[in-house]
Amino acid sequence: MMSTETSTVTTRARRAAGREKDPDKLTRFQPGRGLLGLLGMLIVVWFLANLFLAFGYYPQWFGNKLVIGVVALIAGVGGAALLFWFLNMFVEALPQRFSLAIIPYAFLLPAFALVALVLLYPTIQTINYSFANADSTAYIGLANYRTIFADSEFWASVINNILWLVIVPAVTVGLGVVIAVLADKLSATGERVSKGLIFVPMAISFVAATAVWGLVYAYNPAEQSQTGLLNAIWTSFGGEPQTWLAIESAKLNSILLMVILIWMQAGFAMVLLSAAIKGVPDDTVEAARIDGATEFQVFRLVVIPQIAGTIITVFVTVFILVLKVFDIVYVSTNGAYDTNVLANLFFNKLFAAGEAGQASAIVVVLLVAVSPLIWFQIKTFREGDTAR
Repeated sequence: MMSTETSTVTTRARRAAGREKDPDKLTRFQPGRGLLGLLGMLIVVWFLANLFLAFGYYPQWFGNKLVIGVVALIAGVGGAALLFWFLNMFVEALPQRFSLAIIPYAFLLPAFALVALVLLYPTIQTINYSFANADSTAYIGLANYRTIFADSEFWASVINNILWLVIVPAVTVGLGVVIAVLADKLSATGERVSKGLIFVPMAISFVAATAVWGLVYAYNPAEQSQTGLLNAIWTSFGGEPQTWLAIESAKLNSILLMVILIWMQAGFAMVLLSAAIKGVPDDTVEAARIDGATEFQVFRLVVIPQIAGTIITVFVTVFILVLKVFDIVYVSTNGAYDTNVLANLFFNKLFAAGEAGQASAIVVVLLVAVSPLIWFQIKTFREGDTAR
């Protein structure tokens, strides 16, 4: 019995070795299997593209958002599974020496294609439109850039963006550090509850958050009761009710809008920084205390240097978000009272003024401004991965 089993195993091993060394498999292409895989991929992509267009062209079938959601979910998951199945079939039909080498890249290809479709292509088109006239029918060179650089509203928006960039990331990170440190001093239950409450604004959309804070800044005439929280507090101390978002002096209205974003992002900063602080080795902290360092010195000289990477990551992330800030300004003032920012200026140029060329030029300026920061963030992540 043992002899028979040994013989069977030996035979299988020889067959496997024979297949591995089969020179035909290394160089042979299976045209039928390869063609089927290629046609399958093309049919799946064609079907998904036409289904996407059908959502708009056939409202009688897809008028219900729930129906669209269910169909999109089923088609998306099923289509992705079929696409990768046919892709695998095509790759396996290639000669083995090629298929083994390209299979990792082949499975990344759909993701790269999707990124190129929804990110790279629109970016190239936007740069192209920035050199065209208002309706993108003729090229006019650098005229759009000359126009926006000569526009006082553009420079006012740039100044406001710079003000947002100086204040919001710094305050958000600082507030996140303070909250993280204080929350870590609480009991386990108190820490969970406090962090949960502080993180809640992250789950609110920018539009909803702005609407909530609009109630805080709401104004009623002096003869009426004040429904806005800020005016209610202000008038209780004897002040006159103010239209807070119309006060341009000292950029008070812009600062009040920044408070909304800080309120939303403080929870994000707190979560990441709290995790980083908990990751600081206790040995280093205890050693500093034994050496006579105060709690503040321990935090400044021991903890901060060890969480510097996380601080930079949070700062850069919020910095990039601030560069693109739009919803808060659009919903609250739409750029009135000298509160405009570049993203809102772009929106008004494109949809209100119908100046697609100038709007595209503004976006290109934003792209140039944000690109070094994105590169820096990617570089920081790579260095962190290498260090780990």
